[in-house]
Amino acid sequence: MSTRRAAAAEASKAQDPDNANGDVEMRDGADPASDVDSEGDSNDEGDEEEDEDEDPSRGLLRMIQDVSTYLCSFEEDGEELAAGFQRIPNRRVLPDYFEVISQPIAFSTIRSKILRKQYTSFPEFVRDVAQICHNAQVYNRPSAPIFGAAVRLRDLFRQRLSELVAKGKITAEEAELPDLGELPPVEDSPPPTGETDDEEDEDDEDEEEDEDEDEDDDDDSDHDGGRRRRGRRGRPFSSRQDFDDDAHKARGRPPSVLTPTEARISSILRGLRKSKDEDGSLLILPFEKLPDKAALPDYYQTILNPIAMDHIKKKAKRKKYQHVDHAMADIERMFENAKLYNEDDSPLFKAAVELQLQARVLALQEKARPDDDFRDEDGKLPLSEIVYNGEQWRVGDWVHIRNANDLGKPIVAQIYRTWQDREGQRWINACWYYRPEQTVHRVDKFFFEHEVVKTGQYRDHRIEDVLDRCFVMFITRFGRGRPRGFPPDKAVYVCESRYNEERFSFNKIKTWASCVPDEVREKDYEMDLFDAPYRMRKLPSPIKHLLREDAKETDDLPKPRGEAPTHHRSSGPSTADHENPMTRRHLNLRPLPCLHLS
Repeated sequence: MSTRRAAAAEASKAQDPDNANGDVEMRDGADPASDVDSEGDSNDEGDEEEDEDEDPSRGLLRMIQDVSTYLCSFEEDGEELAAGFQRIPNRRVLPDYFEVISQPIAFSTIRSKILRKQYTSFPEFVRDVAQICHNAQVYNRPSAPIFGAAVRLRDLFRQRLSELVAKGKITAEEAELPDLGELPPVEDSPPPTGETDDEEDEDDEDEEEDEDEDEDDDDDSDHDGGRRRRGRRGRPFSSRQDFDDDAHKARGRPPSVLTPTEARISSILRGLRKSKDEDGSLLILPFEKLPDKAALPDYYQTILNPIAMDHIKKKAKRKKYQHVDHAMADIERMFENAKLYNEDDSPLFKAAVELQLQARVLALQEKARPDDDFRDEDGKLPLSEIVYNGEQWRVGDWVHIRNANDLGKPIVAQIYRTWQDREGQRWINACWYYRPEQTVHRVDKFFFEHEVVKTGQYRDHRIEDVLDRCFVMFITRFGRGRPRGFPPDKAVYVCESRYNEERFSFNKIKTWASCVPDEVREKDYEMDLFDAPYRMRKLPSPIKHLLREDAKETDDLPKPRGEAPTHHRSSGPSTADHENPMTRRHLNLRPLPCLHLS
């Protein structure tokens, strides 16, 4: 490949980790290295060794500083690998982090300890870096970018330690990473083989990052905050005969749908994969990924804002583009970068010119298409929001939905999809949360005040069924405060568990992010904290008094019944009928001696 620069050797030398001298952007206050080496910046090895003999701690701190700087400045795809590990999370913004992580630490901690000369041995530093990586793996889902960055950072650290051992700077024992314990278990009780558990909906946004990647690689189970997943999207839930309309119910999250804007962008990206060169190879292939930094270091000196197709597709998958023009700006930048770096007569330059023109034509064609062209086979037109009763309703909103089975107890739910049918009727798909009396449970079970449990029920509702806003908070935050700006007259619920309707079991949620739509997983809400933590009380089952006096442990478990089907069959959860199908208040309780289902 012809280039506009011929300084690859010098660039490679400049990027050599051994030549890294500073942590300019990451540093808190003064440069620890300047405090450590107050005698000057001589590179003479003899002088270094003499200084270290006089003050061993000086050489130790310098070596720790060099390794820390190297880890913090190492880049992948134009981004610093350790960027997410520079600061400990804000306790106000992410209070549950400090309940999960017992030893919070970040590179800012390490820099502070260097500055204060608190390290007395190299293994102390090794443990701190290992703790940073371990914490990220404990708190986050494996599919989360920060989890992957922690794994790669740990590998990079190990590689650096091996180099120091080879140079005789440290011993093999000092380079050994400590055992900080196992990662949290996948789930409390694994489901039977082939059974779809509560959370097929644990599909993660990273699962479909690239159209060409195999989505079946990730077959882990589904509990623990999206750490592991089981099942596929849209798998129907057919074991409950009381809800018999498959058109408006689903077990697991609804299939991902594209709004007209998202569909237009997807069409443009697909269109760029059609052009081929004389050998039959796709013209877009060289643009799929950025060049390797080790093989082509000067590229990153010439191109200050690199981008490739894999990054554009990732942003599209994560719904980062709000308009076709936003995606086109990145596509234009990608081709302009190629034209800047490559010679005018090179194949890559010519391919960039041709594909750039094609992209512009495709964009004009897509923007000219009416939104109705993007309805699915069922006639659904995805909407970015629904305006109803003067309010905007979007994916991620918590709502009360009319419950035809019990008008006094609206369904607590979260919106997952919004769309419009061919007749102009606007719909939402929402995940139901059950109240304690809508579950089958032991007679001795206790519940928090205002507690709800997440189900695997994802139901379609007309927008007119939405009654009001509400809010559901995870157990770790409910006792600390309330969402900032949320009206005080609106209901706020607490959730601790998922409810399995096939096994009538409760499983505690490990990570709340796994329980919300992909579109809002990276968003958080600020809180108005209480002056003192709110003491959360647990109360006996609200239907404990309905347990029959003659109930025996051998009795069959009660089955829920939907008694008031509507025209779209999403009538709402009800209590369970033990004997009389005409009873409005039913028994959902297991007799006290009954053992938990296995």
